[in-house]
Amino acid sequence: MVQYFRYHQLKKGEHHHAGEDEMLSLMSATSSGYFKRSRPKLFSLLILSLLSCCLILGSHLFCSPSAFSLLYSFGVEGDGVAANVNAKASLCSSISNGTICCDRSSIRSDVCVMKGDVRTNSASSSIFLYTSKSTDAVIQNVSKDELQHERIKPYTRKWETSVMDTIDELDLIVKTENFRINHHCDVKHDVPAVFFSTGGYTGNVYHEFNDGLLPLYITSQHFKKKVVFVILEYHDWWIMKYGDILSHLSDYPAIDFSGDKRTHCFPEAIVGLRIHDELTVDPLLMQGNKSVVDFRNVLDRAYLPRVQSLLKEEERLAQEKLKQKVHSSSSEIRKEVQDATLKRPKLVILSRNGSRAITNEDLLVKMADEIGFRVEVVRPERTTELARIYGALNSSEVMIGVHGAAMTHFLFMRPGSVFIQVIPLGTEWAADAYYGEPARKLGLKYVGYQILPRESSLYDKYDRNDPVLRDPESVSEKGWQYTKSIYLDNQNVRLNLGRFQKRLLRAYSYTIAKMNRRSHL
Repeated sequence: MVQYFRYHQLKKGEHHHAGEDEMLSLMSATSSGYFKRSRPKLFSLLILSLLSCCLILGSHLFCSPSAFSLLYSFGVEGDGVAANVNAKASLCSSISNGTICCDRSSIRSDVCVMKGDVRTNSASSSIFLYTSKSTDAVIQNVSKDELQHERIKPYTRKWETSVMDTIDELDLIVKTENFRINHHCDVKHDVPAVFFSTGGYTGNVYHEFNDGLLPLYITSQHFKKKVVFVILEYHDWWIMKYGDILSHLSDYPAIDFSGDKRTHCFPEAIVGLRIHDELTVDPLLMQGNKSVVDFRNVLDRAYLPRVQSLLKEEERLAQEKLKQKVHSSSSEIRKEVQDATLKRPKLVILSRNGSRAITNEDLLVKMADEIGFRVEVVRPERTTELARIYGALNSSEVMIGVHGAAMTHFLFMRPGSVFIQVIPLGTEWAADAYYGEPARKLGLKYVGYQILPRESSLYDKYDRNDPVLRDPESVSEKGWQYTKSIYLDNQNVRLNLGRFQKRLLRAYSYTIAKMNRRSHL
C-alpha cells in the first residue's frame, strides 16, 4: 500500500517542519495535515530572552554554540541576531584526539565526530575510540571500563519517532588504549569514515535524495572523495542505483556495516549526516559556499558519460528507423526533419499512473506540440535507469508534472529551465515547500499551477459547497488520514487546457527567447 508522509507540524509561533511523499513501505503516518510555513512571530522576544538569560546566568550556560545552533535548526538563520553567528562553524568542527563530540542541537539529525584510533565492531553495533587519556581527563564517565558512551541513530528524520524506531542504533564508546589489545584491526584505512543508514523511507526517490544523498554530499564533500562510506541497513540495489553518484563522492567502495564482520580502523569518523532543508544545500552553512548547484554538478559528472552512450545508441536506432521509413508518408518524414532543423524546445511530461494522474494527458501533449514544443512523456518506474531520466530532463527546457515524489527529478534540470508543477486540491503548502522553493534555489523558473475544483476528480464526488472542494485546509486539519485518503490517494486531475495553455505559452516564449540569446552568443 502506497503511503504518503510528512513532518510533524509544530503549532503557530514555531517552525513548521514538513516532509511530503508517497511511501513504498507499510509505515504508519501520525501527522495531522498541512499548515503554512511561517517564521516564528515571537523570534525577537526569544532572542531578547536568550540574551537576558546570558547576562543573568552566565555565558557558559546559555550563550553557547549549541544554543545558537538550536535557533538555526528552527529555520531562522537569516534573521536578526542569529544572522551574525558563524553558521559554518559546526559544534564539532574542531576536536582533539581521543574525543567524541556530538551535536544534537538540530531537530532533523544528530551528528557525532570521533577522532583518533577508531575501530568498528559490527557484532555489538559499536564503534570504539581508544585513547591514552586518563579517566580524570574525560568529562563523561559511565563505567569503570568506559570513559564516554554515546548512542546515535544515523538517519536524518530524528523528529519522527515512527521511522526512527526502525533505524539501527550505534554505541559510540571511548576506552583507554590498553583495551584495544583484544580488538585488532583487520582493515586499516588512512582516510576518515562517514557512517549513515539507508533504512527508513529508502525506496522512495524523494527520501533517497532528501534524507540520504544530499545530506551525504553536505557531510562529506569537503573530504574531496578521500572518505569511506560505512552503511547501516545496507541494500545492494541502493548501491547499484546510486553507484554513479557515490563514485563522485568517494574513491573507495562502500562498507556494509552489519554484513562485513571485519574490524575496520579509521583515523576519524563522522556518524550521522547533516541536513539543511528540503532538497537543498544552504551555502551559508557550507565551506566554500557550496550550493545545490554544486550538488547538481556532481550529478552531471556522474550521469553524463552514460547519457552520452545512450544518445549514441538512440542515434543508431533512429538511423535504422529512418531507413525503414523509406515507404512512410512524406508528412511524417517532413515533421521529423522539421523537429531536427528548427530545434523546437523540448518539453518533458512526467506521467503518473493511479492517483493524481492527468486524465487528459493526451490532449495536453497535442496542445504542447501545437504550441511548438517537442514533447517527450516519461513514466518513471522503480526499475527505470536514472541516467535515462537524467538524460531526458537535462536536455529539456520545460518539465511538467503533478505533485508527488517524482517531482524530485527537478534536480536533473539545468538552472534556467522551467518547472511547472500541477498542484491538486489539498496539497498547496506541501507542493511549494518540498518542490517549489527548492526548485527556485536551484535556479529554475518555477510555476505552480493550482488546479480549480472543477479540474479535480473530487468535483464529481462531493457537493459544490462541501469543504473538501471549498476549503481543503480545514479538511486537512482534521487529521492526516483525511488528507491522505481524500486528496492523495483518490484524486486525479483533468486540466482546463484553456487555462493551462497560458502557462505553456509563457514558458514557450521564455524558452525561445533564451534559446535565441544563447544562439546569438
